[in-house]
Amino acid sequence: MITRITQATTDRLVASDPGLVRLRLGFSAVLSIVVAVLAILPFHQPLTVTLVAAIAAMTSAFTVNDETPGKQAVTLVLGLVLGAASLTAASVGSAVPPLDSIVFVLLIFVAVYAQRFGSRGIALGSLSFFLFFFAMFLQTHLKQVPALLLALTIGIAANAVVRFVLLRRHTDAEFLRIRRAFRARLAAVVRAAEDHLAVGGSERTRKRLRRTNARMHESVLLIEDTAPEVTGADSVNRLRRRAIEVELAVQWLTITVQRTCAEDLDEDVRDDLIARMRRFRSLIERDPRELPLISETEEFSKMLVEGSRIDEHAAPGDGVRRALAELALADVRAQRVAEHDVSDAVDDPEDPEEEKSSAFAYDNQTRSAIQAVVGGGLAVLGGELVSSQRWYWAVLTVFVVFIGSSTAGATFVKGVRRLGGTLIGIVGGLVLTLLVSGSVPATLALILVCVFGMVYMARVSQVIMAFFITSMLGLLYSLLGTFSIEVLWIRVAETAVGAAAGVLAAVVIMPVRTRAVMLDDVSALLEELDEFVEKAAGLLSGAENVSVIEKSRDLDRAVDKVRTTIEPLTHPVNLSSRRDYGWHVLTTVETIAFRARHVAARSQPGLLLNEADRLLLYTGRIRENTAVLRKAIGDPGGSGHGTLIRDDGTPVADRIDDPRARSVLTSLGHLDETVIALGRVFGVEATDPEPSGKSSQT
Repeated sequence: MITRITQATTDRLVASDPGLVRLRLGFSAVLSIVVAVLAILPFHQPLTVTLVAAIAAMTSAFTVNDETPGKQAVTLVLGLVLGAASLTAASVGSAVPPLDSIVFVLLIFVAVYAQRFGSRGIALGSLSFFLFFFAMFLQTHLKQVPALLLALTIGIAANAVVRFVLLRRHTDAEFLRIRRAFRARLAAVVRAAEDHLAVGGSERTRKRLRRTNARMHESVLLIEDTAPEVTGADSVNRLRRRAIEVELAVQWLTITVQRTCAEDLDEDVRDDLIARMRRFRSLIERDPRELPLISETEEFSKMLVEGSRIDEHAAPGDGVRRALAELALADVRAQRVAEHDVSDAVDDPEDPEEEKSSAFAYDNQTRSAIQAVVGGGLAVLGGELVSSQRWYWAVLTVFVVFIGSSTAGATFVKGVRRLGGTLIGIVGGLVLTLLVSGSVPATLALILVCVFGMVYMARVSQVIMAFFITSMLGLLYSLLGTFSIEVLWIRVAETAVGAAAGVLAAVVIMPVRTRAVMLDDVSALLEELDEFVEKAAGLLSGAENVSVIEKSRDLDRAVDKVRTTIEPLTHPVNLSSRRDYGWHVLTTVETIAFRARHVAARSQPGLLLNEADRLLLYTGRIRENTAVLRKAIGDPGGSGHGTLIRDDGTPVADRIDDPRARSVLTSLGHLDETVIALGRVFGVEATDPEPSGKSSQT
């Protein structure tokens, strides 16, 4: 019993943190603080200087996330330079008020605008901002600047030691952990499918299926991101292809299970299907290094044989049996590639080069930076009214709500989360401070626990992260001897002022509505879809050799952007009727990405060389419908943007013998149907095709 509970807990931990990436980051932040404090002790510096070293180590630990160790080292060096400038400016500003508030507000613009430069821009902007903030929090002085710069150097050096020596990233081990997480999440999807089938389908189990599929998708993306570092260049695209095939197979299993629940199944058939899924789950819940041996088991062979015997006149439940067989086959192929088995190798095209963003441009990012400056100014004024000594809390809140936010709705949601987490953190900080009152070692230990929780939960929940931050700051006040309940309530008031200032700036100053940004993001997604279909047509016809796997992932990233943008519409704080509208848009674009992955996973060079006319018929119609839909989205409520063209009803795979070719054309047909479904969401009508059955080809 204990072993089973321990195993279930471990599986849940592994599944919630694929590759244990967040766990490593949390330990890295804590260990960096410990190393920094131990390194600065021989210099006999005051507590405030020691805390600067710890803060520099902590912030560099969770903000520097470049792809390679070399890039991380460069970012750390740049962070040292900018951090020194930030600490110096904060110390000078404190001696010449209101220079500190002016520089702090301007720093918001730099930090928010720097997001356009990717992970390095985010790291450097955040590092500079937080060092300035903590310098004001610790009330540093101009005379302390040399000691502060020493502390900064020690803190960043401590993180470098931890990052590159003590907790150096081992890609092979991380890849194995990600694969284990994938097993746990795949098993979770199958378990959710079992429960859905057992109850005959319910809203609760349907939501669980959706949630487990989304989490498995995260694991697949992590496998793809890690693949170039742990496998040879010739295996990267094969691993990505196989990972997509597994994801498609498990998604198809869940779809088939939901359809089967709508059928009138006998209890014996239902119990048989559940037993089959349970047996399959027992096969995949193994150490990934043993998984290629599944193909040698009797259960696996039985699944494949039974799945292949199912004909077009399938009996009840046969769809689930076939889906299980396809999932088993796709899974073993993926595991063989992960184990560097090249027995099924195919030639894959090279990946396209990434485009670099412009350093200077007026876009949503620039607009957000301008709004953040205005919000910061309002926060200074409002914060001063609440407390002339701790107004910087309000400015911090403005910065937090604008980081990663591009719309007024997103700013509002982040402000609510920040305030909620702070309120909960007040209680936590008060309880923790009373528990360890007078004990410096216990206070330091709890501060490290809060640091770990803050870093570990940063990517999961803003509310929980804010709770740990507020609790940590309460403990820091206790350590500095300035703790009081009044100080904590000032923290809440300043947070509320900052959230209100940020939302007011986002709504009044060049407001960006969530729906407007959503339409832009959907239009960009359709542009990616058009390029994907164009490249897929070129690959399938043999005209060019390109990576449609990468193109499908570009489409996935575009969907992720839509998902992030549309969150304010679907969030519980939104009580309007637009919640259903938001969910409808999100579901449809996710289906588009799902159908595109189907095409990508099955596309091979020249596969439809002999069916070029039919290929261009369907890809041409998809691209034409995409163009019509983009025009309609770009001019909502306008006229003259045309209508979408439906399929003429002719079977997509009619008279094609090659099963792979039939599968690709069928997937293209489903993709076309989903584009038309998206058109219905935005009120674009569809019309029957010309009598000739052909649409224009683009």
